[in-house]
Amino acid sequence: MEALVNLVSEKTGISPEIAQKAVDVTLNFLKDKLPAPIAGQIDGLLSGEEGGGVMGGLSKGLGGLMGKEEE
Repeated sequence: MEALVNLVSEKTGISPEIAQKAVDVTLNFLKDKLPAPIAGQIDGLLSGEEGGGVMGGLSKGLGGLMGKEEE
């Protein structure tokens, strides 16, 4: 999750502490709104349990949402 927090902090210009809070609120919101089987995978994705490249893929996807072009 640290990579996601750093990405949010970097792209928005907010402190890592505020970015952590924003990520926590967003992830909790998603977990509440998504179907249980999908919501249960969020923590696994962020911890890297689903495979080595998942965090990079997640960061790239979120970077695209925040206006960063794919490399």
